[in-house]
Amino acid sequence: MDALLTVAEYEAAAQELLPPGIWDYLSGGSGQERTLAANVDAFARLALRPRFLVDVSEPDLSTTLLGARLPTPIGVAPVAYHRLAHPEGEVATARAASLLVVSVFASRTLEEIAAAAAGPLWLQLYWFRRREVVTGLVRRAEDAGYQALVLTLDTPRVGRRLRDVRRGFAIPAGIVAPNLEAAVMAGTHEAVDGESALARHSREQFDPALRPADLAWLCAQTDLPVLVKGVLTARDAELALAHGAAGVVVSNHGGRQLDGAVASVDALAEVAAAVGGRGPVLLDGGVRTGVDVLRALALGASAVLVGRPALWGLAVGGESGARAVLDILAAELEDAMVLSGRPRLSDVDSSLLAGVQRP
Repeated sequence: MDALLTVAEYEAAAQELLPPGIWDYLSGGSGQERTLAANVDAFARLALRPRFLVDVSEPDLSTTLLGARLPTPIGVAPVAYHRLAHPEGEVATARAASLLVVSVFASRTLEEIAAAAAGPLWLQLYWFRRREVVTGLVRRAEDAGYQALVLTLDTPRVGRRLRDVRRGFAIPAGIVAPNLEAAVMAGTHEAVDGESALARHSREQFDPALRPADLAWLCAQTDLPVLVKGVLTARDAELALAHGAAGVVVSNHGGRQLDGAVASVDALAEVAAAVGGRGPVLLDGGVRTGVDVLRALALGASAVLVGRPALWGLAVGGESGARAVLDILAAELEDAMVLSGRPRLSDVDSSLLAGVQRP
């Protein structure tokens, strides 16, 4: 097989390898999948304005995020059940990633992932009805050396993902979420025609009454910084910071929640302006090239997270495949920085983008 040179080529190869039901679960969105498509399309509308007569002989992609030095501003977003893509699951991804945000529905234990990790780990959380589930995960993350928590705000329930509904999707036997007790995960393996087991599970286990005071309560339970994920407006960014959040992730859940929601990158400048340097601003959703990474940085992102692309690499080649995808993005980012006359991340701002100014 010829070498795979782009994220798109890994996507096509992964689709050939994965069973159709798993492919649809990993790649699908909610509703008519308009937001899923918009996440990618929105990046293409952002044209670059390169500068020249600049010394670009020593490009530097490194950055610091919550005190951790990273070789690139590219991490892996929280995606559940990496073992759907490869038997080693999150352990392989952790070896490949410079920064991994581990899903609460990871298919390997927090401790196994920590033992394998090549870089910092953050733990993503949902707001479970039983608070002891949340605090138990927080304690385990602290003990295992995780460096931050990421609370997902946009999932009071799982969105209507029609691919999963049509297939009656449930998690296959033999793949579990070992960081959660069986009672919390009951029903996720029970396939029912015309129903998503994960949507049913979310209605049973997620608390839809998440309020600012709850965020403040979570922040008070730990010394770890807490970021919030799913922010698409200045108001929510300001509200989160006022109640203890250390940073935000601009995200529409990869187009898997509210169909018709604004594309993540279209919300980025507004949110970054509201945060105003008081904490990191990350973005996920639609990043498919290193040029996309550069565009996000120009709009105020501190770093980006990629979800599906990392899983495509994992499906194709395990650890080496996931690393190859991340390396492609980093190499493309370096090329874009050099060719646009911005050799350091500190040189990247909204002047790089045609017709775009930060609010």
